[in-house]
Amino acid sequence: MKAPIAKKINHIIKTHGHERTDPYYWMRDRENPKVINYLKEENSYLKEALKETEGLQDQLFQEMKSRIKEDDQSVPYFKKGYYWYSRYEQGCEYPIYCRKKGSLEAKEEILLNVNELAEGKPYCQVSGLAVSNNQRYLAYGLDVVGRRIYEVFFKDLETGETSSLTIPNTTGNITWAADDQHLFYSKQDPETLRAHRIFRHELYSNSENDQLIFEEKDEEFSCHVLKTKSEAFLLILSESTISSEIRFVDASQPLDDWKVLQARIPHLEYAADHYEDHFWIRTNHQAQNFKVVKAPVDNPGLENWKDFIPHRENVLIEDFDLFSGFFVSQERSNGLTQLLIKPWDGSPGHALDFGEEAYTAWIGHNPEFDTEILRFGFNSLVTPASIFDYHMVTREKTLLKQQEVVGGYDSSLYESARIWAQAEDGVMVPISLVYKKSSFQPDGSNPLLLYAYGSYGYSSDAYFSSNRLSLLDRGFVFAIAHVRGGEDLGRKWYEDGKLLKKQNTFTDFIACAKHLINENYTQADRLYGMGGSAGGLLIGAVINMRPDLFDGVIAAVPFVDVVTTMLDESIPLTTGEFQEWGNPKFEEYYHYMLSYSPYDQVESKAYPNILVTSGLHDSQVQYWEPTKWVAKLRDLKTDENLLLLHTNMEAGHGGASGRFQALKELAMEYAFLVMLANKKRI
Repeated sequence: MKAPIAKKINHIIKTHGHERTDPYYWMRDRENPKVINYLKEENSYLKEALKETEGLQDQLFQEMKSRIKEDDQSVPYFKKGYYWYSRYEQGCEYPIYCRKKGSLEAKEEILLNVNELAEGKPYCQVSGLAVSNNQRYLAYGLDVVGRRIYEVFFKDLETGETSSLTIPNTTGNITWAADDQHLFYSKQDPETLRAHRIFRHELYSNSENDQLIFEEKDEEFSCHVLKTKSEAFLLILSESTISSEIRFVDASQPLDDWKVLQARIPHLEYAADHYEDHFWIRTNHQAQNFKVVKAPVDNPGLENWKDFIPHRENVLIEDFDLFSGFFVSQERSNGLTQLLIKPWDGSPGHALDFGEEAYTAWIGHNPEFDTEILRFGFNSLVTPASIFDYHMVTREKTLLKQQEVVGGYDSSLYESARIWAQAEDGVMVPISLVYKKSSFQPDGSNPLLLYAYGSYGYSSDAYFSSNRLSLLDRGFVFAIAHVRGGEDLGRKWYEDGKLLKKQNTFTDFIACAKHLINENYTQADRLYGMGGSAGGLLIGAVINMRPDLFDGVIAAVPFVDVVTTMLDESIPLTTGEFQEWGNPKFEEYYHYMLSYSPYDQVESKAYPNILVTSGLHDSQVQYWEPTKWVAKLRDLKTDENLLLLHTNMEAGHGGASGRFQALKELAMEYAFLVMLANKKRI
């Protein structure tokens, strides 16, 4: 079967006196039958090209599925007289949300069985489950398309009936007031999908009568509604990439006017919680790596902020939690997370010791104030996800649950490590890696999959994946490049990988690839790269810069048409991204972004084997970006390597819904890698 050839219709784009020709601009029309036919042709071509791997795909799928405990259950947490948890049943794709009153021995009450909602639907996603203060009403959002546009439903937990009165076209972000009669929610702009309005809804009323409470008119900001841990206040958080603004109202007085905690100031970011008569605030005010301040509820403006945890140059404060006797902070130092316990009574605090060199730790769900128990999570490249209860006085740690790998898993068979690569400018970039001891050879003969993200300040922490065992057991090394653009090494690490420093993200990844080759973890014809969304941009930029470093790459839902997308403010989520990538309406940003935009920089040269995935209903990266990119690569590349595009015609940015259906897409990606690695071995 021949590869699909996309029709070219030249579309001229003129910006700052510079002219670009986009021959595949026509692919933006989702309603055009020719576009849909082309996507189907690409899917058919992929199926034919990977035909020899169908048995392997099925084997990988069965392997990964067999490791999942099908009748699994989350660790219950206690709140307002109930134990809350979710569980899965054998053979079911979706969770069942439950609670038990007073005791874990009490009768189970099923709040929502998502499997029933999903019946007959190719896609199903539930979001924002929220129970009213009197424990009677459940509100939840339902998306059956994959575009992240949710319809809110209301279920009476006493009668079991679901109201016919719903709220359509929401973001799925919902929060109850304390009076059990009012619910606040956010809506998105129907064209750009920017969350820009907060409404108040009265139970059992028509949503057409809902009152608009707040509208975010700055197109670089989005907003959502939430509740403090104390449940004393409702908050509207309005934020851009570089600025925040919070409004608050007494949760028991939802009809009152909202007050501004601190008016927005460019480059001032803050997030707040409440305890007793103060707001507790994480902020970057005169603190690049953030600090914690407190402010009186009756006068919480910036002028009254008092430092509680001051700024430290080498420690990033990521999060915190409040208890009646303790303040708990989640901090990042030298790329690793620490949890610190600080008693309110002034006695010495302490940090938890995790005993591994590449791991992830986080503050868990702790809805109760009056407790000495901290729930936290931990995993690493070799330790499955674990939930602990930690007694903050006795320092006793209790493992409540560790992710069960069905069929058995022996962590001693695998080795994890943390190494450092030197970037172009001399900066040292950490790499976390894992491999199976029995199959690793320090001579460069192992295939290696190098993953990275590197945007929005999201840190790519070392985490356990039972699915990944299918690669490790086949001789692969898996590595994470903690490139700039994430916050892995603090806020500066993020600042040095965005806007006019974005190229650092790509050159860091290249430096990590070269270091892994030089240290004999692999070699260029056994090296594979992978990234998704903004990480797909990374992959696209890197293979334009150094295609010779990789035998193959996977770019999942990749953001690759950077300049054209960022010039078009009608495209979902564009305006909120200006402080991440830059605004190409300014000439300096236009030329800089153009210099790395994967679609614009495709050249007539040899590229590695490439697998690209996409979702027709993607709200984050529109399907036409990867589609156009593949068409242009197919037209210009000079090699005979594979170039494959898989478009999920029934899903969005996150791929297939359901815990097993998603594995089929992953099995296809792993089969692509294993096939390439095996051919190199022959």
